[in-house]
Parts: sequence; structure tokens; C-alpha cells
Amino acid sequence: MSYPEPTYTAGEGEISAQYRPADTAPDLLTRTGGSTHYLATTETTRGEFGLYRIDMAPRAGGPATHFHRSISESFFILGGTVRIYNGEQWTDTVPGDFLHVPQGGLHAFRNDSDEPASMLLLFTPGAPREEYFEKVSQVSDWPEKERAEFFAKHDTYWTD
Repeated sequence: MSYPEPTYTAGEGEISAQYRPADTAPDLLTRTGGSTHYLATTETTRGEFGLYRIDMAPRAGGPATHFHRSISESFFILGGTVRIYNGEQWTDTVPGDFLHVPQGGLHAFRNDSDEPASMLLLFTPGAPREEYFEKVSQVSDWPEKERAEFFAKHDTYWTD
């Protein structure tokens, strides 16, 4: 493998970095008492990746087994115990654990513990996951056709 073709070809560099302090308020609060921080969106990375910090409340549960056709998803555990399914087995992770799920890989995650948990989610290439995060808790109230369209639009295919 080699480096990709350059995307920046002008001048001698520019001031374009984006700093986000640790105490920045979350971008989204969840129904279960958790939060989501949009650290690097597809828009800010020009489609290269999306990076999100997910803070889960105790016993928050999580999504059922699913896969993505066009994006990979990686998990890095920051705190607490996140239960992750890698397509074969469930594992109780600890801070510092990492899981990469390529396109097509079955996976799921949940917080079944009595303590909060936190992790980074990395999607590559970037995809507009913000709308997914903001609306996924509402789809159970939608008609089946609208739910199916929403999940297909957001590259999420359920196996259960």
C-alpha cells in the first residue's frame, strides 16, 4: 500500500486545525441518560472519517446485531464496561480495549453494567451519522416502511 494522492496542493500549509476542549457540552443527549459528542464529523473531515464519543448511562442497553455495507466501525473503550459482540461472541471490554469491524462485519454493543461507560466510535469513510444518532431513538414509533428507509439510508442492516 502507498499513501493516497495529495488533497492539499496549495502553498506551504495553512491554519485550519479545529480544537475541541474536553469540557465541551455534548451535541446530543439520549433518552437513556447518555450523550454523544460529535468530535469529527464527515463534514469537518471532508468525508475521510467520523469520530464520536458515546457516553452511556448505567444499564443503557444498545443496538441489536447489525452490519454496514459501506462503512467500517471501530470501538475504543474509554471508561466503564462496554459489552461488545464481534459476530461470534460477547466480550465485556475494559478501558483501552479496541475492536475494528470492517464492512459487512456483524457487531453490537451495550452497557449492561450498573456503572456508566464511555467509548470512541470511528466510522470510515466518513458518513453523515449525526442524523442517525439524533433520530434512531424515535424510529420505533414510525411505520415499518419509513423505519426500513431510515436504516437503509444510514447503512444499517439488522440481523435479528
